[in-house]
This record gives sequence, C-alpha cells and structure tokens, in this order.
Amino acid sequence: MVKEELNPFEIAKQQIERVGKHLKLDPGLLEILKSPQRELSVNFPVRMDDGKIRVFNGYRVQFNGALGPYKGGIRYHPQVNLDEVRALSCWMTWKTSLMGLPYGGSKGGVICDPKKMSKAELERMTRRYTTAISTIIGPEQDIPAPDVYTDGQTMAWIMDTYSMNRGYSVPGVVTGKPLAIGGSKGRDEATSRGVVYTTREAAKKIKLNLKGATVAIMGYGNVGWFAAKIFHDEYGCKIVAVSDSKGGIYSEKGFDPKEVKDHKEKTGSVVGFPGTNKISNEALLELKVDVLVPAALENVITAENASRINAKIVAEGANGPTTPAADEIMHKKGIVDIPDILANGGGVTVSYFEWVQNLQHFFWTLDEVRQKLDQIITTAFNNVWEVREQEKVDMRMAAYIVAVKRVVEAYRLRGIFP
Repeated sequence: MVKEELNPFEIAKQQIERVGKHLKLDPGLLEILKSPQRELSVNFPVRMDDGKIRVFNGYRVQFNGALGPYKGGIRYHPQVNLDEVRALSCWMTWKTSLMGLPYGGSKGGVICDPKKMSKAELERMTRRYTTAISTIIGPEQDIPAPDVYTDGQTMAWIMDTYSMNRGYSVPGVVTGKPLAIGGSKGRDEATSRGVVYTTREAAKKIKLNLKGATVAIMGYGNVGWFAAKIFHDEYGCKIVAVSDSKGGIYSEKGFDPKEVKDHKEKTGSVVGFPGTNKISNEALLELKVDVLVPAALENVITAENASRINAKIVAEGANGPTTPAADEIMHKKGIVDIPDILANGGGVTVSYFEWVQNLQHFFWTLDEVRQKLDQIITTAFNNVWEVREQEKVDMRMAAYIVAVKRVVEAYRLRGIFP
C-alpha cells in the first residue's frame, strides 16, 4: 500500500482539487482557490522570567478574502508549522462560506510550549506577537480568535495590545474575549453546540433516536467536554467513552460527563475515573457506538484505521481529523461523516455574533445566541444534505461544493483585479 500523505496543506489542496474537478472549475480559478493570499512569518524577542532573551517564531496566513474580512484562530503549540497554518486558514475559508458568514479564512500560530511557560511569559510573548502581526489584523481586516492552547485571556491581551497602539479600545479586533470586555454569551460552548446540532440533524435523517444513543468523544478539552455535557444533559445520550492526551476511559453503562470533568481537574486526566476501564485513543475511535466525535488534533482517522470505525455518525469536532482516503472508506461503509467545516462551524458562527455585537455596541442574551446559532447550523446542514442527495456524494464533498460555489460566485461578481 502506498503510504498516505498526511501533510495537512496537501490534504487541504486535495480536497479543493476534488471539488474543482466535480464542478469543472477553470484551472486558473482553481489555482486561486488553492493559494493563500498573504503569509506573514515573524520572529520576535521575548524576555523570559530568568532574564534571558528568547526569539519566538510565529505565523499569520490569510487564505482568501473574497467574501469579507479574514477570520481565524491563533494556536500556541510546539508543532506549529507553516503548512499546518496554511491548511487551517484554508479550512476556515470554506467553513465561513458554508455557514453563510461574510468572512474569509485565516489562521495564526506561535511555535512554543505553553505548558512550560509562566503566565507572565505567555503575556509578554502574546503582546510581542500581536505587535508583529498588527499591520495585517483589525476589525475590518482580520479578526483572530482562540485555538489550541489559547483562550479568552490570550484574546484580552491581544485586544489590549492592539488598542494601546491605536489609542482607543477596539474590542472587535478579536473574538472569544471574556464577557467583561466585549465577549459574547455562549462563545465557550459554541463549537460543541455546532457538533451536537449537526449530529441531531444527521440522526433525524438516518432515523436514530438520540435518547439513549451511545457517544464516544476523543479529546476532553473545551470542545469535547461541552459536547459531552450537551449530548448528556439536553438530548439524553449515553456517554460511554472519552479521552485526553494521556489516554481514555470506557464504560458500557455510561457516565456523567461533569463528574469526569471534575476528576480530570483534580488528577490532570480522565484516566482512572471510577467505574471505567482504561482504553487508548486509538481503541476509542474503533468502538461500536452510535456517535463518534473526534475532538482532538488532525489526521486521527486515516486509510489505516477507517475500515475499523464502527460509529453510525462521525461528527468532526477537531479540524482535519479525517484524511481523504479515510473519507472514501467510511462513505462506502455507510457512515455519515459530518465534516469539520460543518460540524465545528458553531465556534466561528458565535465569533461572528460577537464581532457584530462589538460593532453595534449592543449585546444579546444567551437564548438569542443559541437560537440564532441553531438556525444557522441547521440551515447549513440541510444545504449540505440536499447536495449530498442530489449529487450522490459524501458529506465532505457536498459541504465543499456548497462552500466553494459561494466563493466562486464572489469571484465571478467581483472580477479579477485589475
């Protein structure tokens, strides 16, 4: 067997080529859709707590702005690299388009290990990184948000740094901020609600009753935890397995996700939760369950293990968890794989709500946020399902057809400058 290419940007380009061939796009236009519009690499010094100076490397990639300002997260991770950031910015382009938002896609990252840095070091690094990329971000240009190992505090530092350089507060420069400085209610749970709402709609299509349905979740960070809570508390699902970087737990009887969260906060891992058996992340993916939610990192479902996936519905909480070859295998098995650009679109949708509220200086209730999110997610899902049925393609292909068509239409109307 030829080894599958797992470079994330190569995968992103393969996905575009696949839909481009299906839509018979002009080769020149296809090249535009595969090429980032702007890439900024920055190297900046930070004084560490021991007084030494360390130079950090960071990126900001703005992939496509045909539909509006760029939008995308910032991640802090030792393995951040330019191809990863390119791929994530590409996927954000299609995600915002699919959700019907007036945004393009972008992404940023800094190569660092935040687990080995103090809060003061993270703040100084964030402020220097913000200053380094400040020429290309702004509420009308590019609006960052939290991602892996960044959070509301990180966004607060970015907003403050940007505002200090402008001479006045600019809350709309980032989303995912704390409520006290312009954040939106419902942002912390938004990505997870997207996962749950799309799963709910998929369950209706295949006549799966979610009450009592079994759910396994790979990754028990913010997305995995909130998804487990909503599935369990609001839809009566049975959470039978969850995992984190140290391993997973399984119980056929199910467990209360809140109790698992409390255990993780006390011990540092879900592993060891009373009444459960320890399993590996790899084994969790292959459990026979109704719903599988990969909510960790990229490329966990590949050609090697796709044939052993036993879920009826796979809802991609993470970005890029499934490779193209795995897509084909799962589609042939009859698994409904809700692609990342649809399943985890709730996060960017409520980020859009936050941005709108910042621009208007008028804020919504939690019920309003949830209602508007449900409407947008449900509409997006039904648009994708309709194309899936008409074109006889898998869910990812259908989602890309919807998303790419909208960007192509924007180019048709705007033209190519000059």
